[in-house]
Amino acid sequence: MAQIEQRILDGFLRPGDRLPSERDLSQLLGVSRPSLREALRVLEALGVVEVRSGGGPDGGSVFVGTPGEGFANLLKLQLALGHFSNDDVVRTRVFLEEWVVGEAARRSTPDDHARLRKILDQMDGPGLTARDFNRLDTEFHVAMAQATGNALGAYLMSSLRTAIHRRMIEVYEGLADWRETATTVRQEHRAILDAIERQDPDRAAALVRHHITSFYDTTSTAGQVVPRTG
Repeated sequence: MAQIEQRILDGFLRPGDRLPSERDLSQLLGVSRPSLREALRVLEALGVVEVRSGGGPDGGSVFVGTPGEGFANLLKLQLALGHFSNDDVVRTRVFLEEWVVGEAARRSTPDDHARLRKILDQMDGPGLTARDFNRLDTEFHVAMAQATGNALGAYLMSSLRTAIHRRMIEVYEGLADWRETATTVRQEHRAILDAIERQDPDRAAALVRHHITSFYDTTSTAGQVVPRTG
């Protein structure tokens, strides 16, 4: 692992590069083949390499060209184990999403706005389940991050939403009337999008701050367990 990591950091291994065969690579690194397989399994779990079965030009281990889900999966486990408090999650979401909507207000395009409006229209569907609604809610927040044009910011947003996905569903399904809360969420989403379209970053940031903190306050005062993971 250390040797492969160092080669990545030194720029000798890049996205799309294919590692040598297991036999050749184990000899190159001076390690046993079982140790090499374990290292490759870890790299695959981290989303760094894709291990393809079979031989020939399509087989072997290839460094992926897009970020994987390793960070999201690690964060999800850390949150589930209670390593971060509910307050940590709320403050981090506010910090990240204030930046997101501010940048989206400055940099987003009409195409971005149309995509966001389409998601909000889907969230108005009368037959949605709590799971469907949360999936679209996640899609909306990630799409706002993508509208900033900052790939790392969008990746962090996607990873955080993936990490808190299960707990968000549990909170919605635990509400006495989740649709009432969903109505408020939809209204707040449209107000945020309106501020983005008007290129008003300060208003967008203020609205998203209220959107996040009021959701946690609502679920708490409604007698629910405040979502430890968001």
